[in-house]
Amino acid sequence: MACRWEQNGIRPEGVLVISVSDEGEFGLIRRLASRFPTTPDVVLGSGDDGAVISAPDGRVVITTDLMVEGTHFRREWSAGYDVGRKAAAANLADVVAMGARPTALVVGFAVPPHLPTAWAEALADGLRDECGRVNATVVGGDVVASDAIMVAVSALGDLEGRPPLTRSGARPGDVVALIGTPGRAAAGLAHLMAGEQTHPLVAAHRRPEPDYDAALAVARAGMATAMIDVSDGLLADAGHVAAASGVDIEIDPERVPVAADLAAEPDAGDHVLTGGDDHCFFVTLRSADPRLAVIGQVTATRVGGGSVRLIGGDRHDLRGGHEHFRS
Repeated sequence: MACRWEQNGIRPEGVLVISVSDEGEFGLIRRLASRFPTTPDVVLGSGDDGAVISAPDGRVVITTDLMVEGTHFRREWSAGYDVGRKAAAANLADVVAMGARPTALVVGFAVPPHLPTAWAEALADGLRDECGRVNATVVGGDVVASDAIMVAVSALGDLEGRPPLTRSGARPGDVVALIGTPGRAAAGLAHLMAGEQTHPLVAAHRRPEPDYDAALAVARAGMATAMIDVSDGLLADAGHVAAASGVDIEIDPERVPVAADLAAEPDAGDHVLTGGDDHCFFVTLRSADPRLAVIGQVTATRVGGGSVRLIGGDRHDLRGGHEHFRS
């Protein structure tokens, strides 16, 4: 095998590094595929032109998300394992927000030829372990050469006989609740951008921890009318629900849960309301659930759209939060 020395010939510790180009496309695929277990949902796993996943409900929820090096992560900030966990979480949370049980992922992996194979293996381990939190697995994908790392994940889910939870189901009189504590990932990113890579909050940016079980329990209880994965920021994603449902939503910022390690941050309030990537779940319910943090209410129908208002403040611009292509 024609192994390469990393970058300038030899790493400081003098360790020989095997790159993905040394493995070759199919060698890399075999190496990564071997790291993913099977699950009861897998009828036929990787190795053919497509995988076969059982769909007991007869309907399949599918979602996709793309992570690009330099936009969603930096290798100097996040290890391959972190990127794998984060890429899986973003997609699994979307499936759960639809009220479905995640079953499988397929992954497209664009990779620079000289990337160490160990980084790619760590990425696969992160994908595997995050899937393991919901008893899902990776069943296939594709590998191509690229100048930068890109991880494209598609996730599948089973509705288990329930109607899907959409953004358009909120109605006046519903209570608004939150599963999880927002803002920690945004605070962690701020510390990374300030060069503080050892700050405890950076772990929340590198590796979010959605509460899949709590969100699925709400979906299975049948009281939810709408749900969304909070990836762009609490107010922005509440705005998506308001717009899709054609309703006004009021949020009491004093009732939004704040994690203890975030409370002391100087910009904690902004992070909580506008920070994304924690993958909390914003949900509207016919009545309050004592297990959840109630943070507001759906107040009225608004023809042609909807709005979000902070109690004690003004209506929030629905273009707030993160949005690609906007300066």
